[in-house]
Amino acid sequence: MNQIPHVVIACRVFQNLLEQHLPPNLAAQVTFLDYGLHSVPRKLKLAVQGELDALTEPSRVLLGYGLCGNGLKGVRAGVHTLVIPRADDCIAVLLGSYQTYREQFDAEPATYWLSKGWLESGSNPLIEYEQNLEKYGQEQADWIMDVQYRHYKRLALVAHTPEDLEAYRAQAQEVGQYCQQWGMRYEEILGSDTYVKRMVSALFSKDGVGDDFLLIPPGGEIQQSNFIR
Repeated sequence: MNQIPHVVIACRVFQNLLEQHLPPNLAAQVTFLDYGLHSVPRKLKLAVQGELDALTEPSRVLLGYGLCGNGLKGVRAGVHTLVIPRADDCIAVLLGSYQTYREQFDAEPATYWLSKGWLESGSNPLIEYEQNLEKYGQEQADWIMDVQYRHYKRLALVAHTPEDLEAYRAQAQEVGQYCQQWGMRYEEILGSDTYVKRMVSALFSKDGVGDDFLLIPPGGEIQQSNFIR
């Protein structure tokens, strides 16, 4: 009996981490999708569904995403078995665990998170302001941004290596300077590759995947309620 293929479909923000920890030649296919898809959840859903539908035989598929603004909501497993981190977005994975994410949230719930992927895809308050300024003019742009961001207290850059913190610090600090108008303080947090290692283990596990992952069987569909703890 042939072994079911193992496939990875993930956000490019996890590319370096997954490539470090995936066993050589054990994954039949590894695909990393563009960072910017998370900015438009409908496009993320269509892209992920398209990749799944294009697989030529039933597979066990690691989706390297969280719920991502409901971007995975409604994705159908089809003939495949899906393994998914049980997380709202990439932040819990970059921090190393859902528990660490909860500790951060409980300590400072009004946090706007920045990461390598979000910065590279142009998703941050400063870019949003520049886009709104061009569309609506300064008065309206200022009002829109104030409504969106006045309740945040902290801007946090999270990365999984010191090298990434160094590489993205200047860009994140520029965003931080813009956000000082709402009293946001800037922080940097070094995450962990622990969650990513567990993602790989869950993909190849013959047992259960644990509470930090979802296992969607063939014929199943991803629901928002799956992520509620």
